[in-house]
Order: sequence, then structure tokens, then C-alpha cells
Amino acid sequence: MRVRRTPSPEALRRAMVESQVRRRGVTDACVLEALREVPRHRFVRERDEARAYADCALSIGHGATISQPYIVARMTAALRPDRGLRVLEVGTGSGYQAAVLAACGCEVWSVERVRALHERAAEVLADLGLTDRIRLRLGDGRLGWPEEAPFDRILVTAAAPALPPALPDQLSPGGVLVAPIGDDWDQVIRIFEHREGRLVARSVEPVRFVPLLEGVDAGDPDDGSARTPGD
Repeated sequence: MRVRRTPSPEALRRAMVESQVRRRGVTDACVLEALREVPRHRFVRERDEARAYADCALSIGHGATISQPYIVARMTAALRPDRGLRVLEVGTGSGYQAAVLAACGCEVWSVERVRALHERAAEVLADLGLTDRIRLRLGDGRLGWPEEAPFDRILVTAAAPALPPALPDQLSPGGVLVAPIGDDWDQVIRIFEHREGRLVARSVEPVRFVPLLEGVDAGDPDDGSARTPGD
């Protein structure tokens, strides 16, 4: 009887990139290599590890998700990432998007409003040795991270009817901001570019993200064992 072997995570990542990302038109070499490199299965709940490389978003609890691999790739490519760029991420979630940006060579500042998600992401990113390139904060992401501004790139990973007004003020001249804009049922990825003192926007494609919420959910963490990077 022939025994069927389970593909390795590396093989699953290569297949994910080829079938879900490249074939849908994302060709940025940096982004594709980052997706091949970052172990997505480390950022999902244990019970979902077998589905980590599936063509779908997955719940990570607390009303949040880890986005579909194609959407992560599409939004990352829209930022035009490059080595040494300073990136603000609004909505750390699982930490996967921040890890992909770091694998592209970016320096990342990421804000999460839910303590449990913030601490879990900090634990995983520390285990992967990424704390030298990713800085995390528990806070209201709609306010950005003003004391670290300006940023070359800003990525928002939850949807709002309009761009939070604090974020454009933290974008460098010539910078790029990518965000899903819309209500619960009608959202689109929009790319904002800072040109000659104003934002020039264009729409990319329809999406479905969880809503961008205000304030901080400082409830007890899931297991009490997580730490922020550097602690």
C-alpha cells in the first residue's frame, strides 16, 4: 500500500504562491519571496494549522481574521515595499502581515487594539526572531503612531467608511497609504499617494475586511504567557 506523505510547510508555501498569488497577477518578486519565506501556519490558531495555506481568510478570534494569502500579497504589492522603508501597520492581528513586510526588508511599526491579539503576535514574532524589524504597540490604530511619524508607507488592515484623519498627516511626502474603504457590504482597496502636498487616490479591487474599531480592548490575554518584543 502506497503511503501518502503530507507536504512540508515549505512545499505548501511554494504551492500557495504559485496557485493563489502569481496566477492572479501579483508578480512583485519581493512579495512572492516573502510569502514563500514566512511560515503562515505559525500565525493561525492551532486547530487551523492544516488550513493555514488554504485560499481563504481564517478567524484568529476576537472578531479578527488572518487575511486570504492573495489579499495579503495584493495589498503588500500595492505598497511597493522596499528595503529600509518605514511602514506603519494599523491592525497587527495575527502578526502575519507585519512579518511579510519585514521579509520585504521594511522596518515596521504595528498597532493593535486588542490586547490578546497584540500579545499573541508579539510572542510569535519574537519566536521567529523578527523583533529587530517589527515594533508593536497596544493602542487605537486609527490614531497611528505620531511620535514615530512620518512613515514612507501606511497599511490599514481593517475597513472604515473613510480614511481616519490622523493617518494622512503621518505619511511622508511621496509616500503610499493602502486601506480598505467602505461599509460592511461594499469595500474596495484604495491606494493613496502623497503628491505635491495632497493625496491622490485610486481604487484597486473589491474586498471584505472586518471593521476598523475605535478604542482599546484591554481584556485579559488568552493564556497570560505572551510578551511584547524585548520584554
